[in-house]
Amino acid sequence: MNLRISVQLPGAILGVLLLSSTGWAESGLVGHWRLQGDCRDSSGRGNHGANHGATLDPRDGAEFNGVDSRIEVPHSAALDLGHGPFSIAVWACTESILDDTPGDLLSKYDLASRTGVNLGIHSYAGAASSQANWGNLAFGIDAARIDCEWTDCGRPGDSRHICALAVHDGRLYAGTLESGPKQAGRVFCYQGGTEWLDCGSPDKCNAVFALAVFQGKLYAGVARRDTTHDGQAPSANQNPGGRVYRYDGGSKWTDCGRLGNADSVYALAVFGGRLYATTLYWPAKGLYRYEGGDRWTFCGHPGQRVEPLAVHNGCLYAASFDGGEFFRYDGQSWTRLKPIPDTTQTYSIGVYQGRLHVGTWPNGLVFRHDPPDTWTFCGRLGAEQEIQAMVAYNGQLFAGTLPSAKVYRYAGGSTWSYTGSLDSGGGLYRRAWSLAVFNGKLFCGTMPSGRVWSLEVGRCATWDTALGPGWRHIAAVRDSDRLRLYVDGQCVATSSEFQADHYHLSNPAPLMIGLGQQAHFKGRLKDLRIYDRALGPSEIQALLKRP
Repeated sequence: MNLRISVQLPGAILGVLLLSSTGWAESGLVGHWRLQGDCRDSSGRGNHGANHGATLDPRDGAEFNGVDSRIEVPHSAALDLGHGPFSIAVWACTESILDDTPGDLLSKYDLASRTGVNLGIHSYAGAASSQANWGNLAFGIDAARIDCEWTDCGRPGDSRHICALAVHDGRLYAGTLESGPKQAGRVFCYQGGTEWLDCGSPDKCNAVFALAVFQGKLYAGVARRDTTHDGQAPSANQNPGGRVYRYDGGSKWTDCGRLGNADSVYALAVFGGRLYATTLYWPAKGLYRYEGGDRWTFCGHPGQRVEPLAVHNGCLYAASFDGGEFFRYDGQSWTRLKPIPDTTQTYSIGVYQGRLHVGTWPNGLVFRHDPPDTWTFCGRLGAEQEIQAMVAYNGQLFAGTLPSAKVYRYAGGSTWSYTGSLDSGGGLYRRAWSLAVFNGKLFCGTMPSGRVWSLEVGRCATWDTALGPGWRHIAAVRDSDRLRLYVDGQCVATSSEFQADHYHLSNPAPLMIGLGQQAHFKGRLKDLRIYDRALGPSEIQALLKRP
């Protein structure tokens, strides 16, 4: 016997519930994958999944390896999200020490039409010289919309070059180059609009060239940048860098030591629970691992400099300014991989669709690294010469360029779409050097104007704080005019407002569990639910009691 009951509590409507011999089941449930021993749909809608390599434990949920495992659910009328409200709720578990990007929890997205939904936990090392994002939760929708032009977010201090961008503890930070004789590279914290808060100069050298979050703290690598390499006049500040600093709040920085006899740090990245750094110029070339205090261990080099770093599928990957070389480091030893074609220098490594993508000089080309060790041409970005930071944002890959400081969006195959030119400053070169995802938007730092810009593509809600390890309950809600993200029952992020009829998300793509446009998920998932309505806060709280 079924009894239909309407329940209303003070301050919240819990909705219409169905009481049956099998227990409570919320109205509007169009898919429910317990992921405990199988990937069948228990909602009664018949949206059963096909398992591709996930381990389905009866108690601990589905374990995904981060490399190729996923669960695929065919498209159906019940999973057609249309332009109305919907909700996603899932328990997710990641480890405290990762040798991979956490990756995507799920997606139902068609790249050809740029339509659908993505939900994932994203870390971006190799965004030129910085680890731009670390364990940030992102929930986005798109229907082939770029809703505004690039927005000027101001110039931090007297910056000539935004060398680094990184998101930490709900804030966006920028590392700058200031080249005057009494100036030094600084770190600034974004305050909204065009305002930036000065967080001080860690060192006397002219550039804060790299930023990364490690063990809940922001770290900065500093450099003596040779500005003639940027087509600019020589810097009046010739103080050496080569050190790494930890930010302790306000304008306080703690010296964490020097990389051998290096005068310039190029990149920072976290791999296997350790902080790694590389050098920019030939002195002390190679990879270094932080040991605490002011101590660094030299991890060698594969015969050439290693600069940009990316974490992927259990290894640390590095590219070089020397002959288009490409390398893999497993924590113990180096492997020289096949050189990148038509390339002498590589400035960035981005993970997209589960593969490494690299941006190159001098022909402005992007290549994808495919296993076991081949390169696939992914196009040239206009008539540009150099590809700088690359970041996946709301289902798409974006890249900045030189010499015109343009930003392009990858459309698949070898096609890229132009989104704008961000620097009209003088000199031989203009760079769109650094990228990061913050507050649901894509941010880009430039040279020589030293300004930061932002772009909103579709709608996206991001939790700009690192998601902690262990089991966490995540809920993503599309309401009538906003997206909302919940972690452990608390609303942690909201998108900007939108019109519902602008975002019709219907597409024929399958629902992918443990896979999205950025990367395969590494961790465990269980009790995944999709509703064709917006859950309220009290309903999301109630789901916390159902492991």
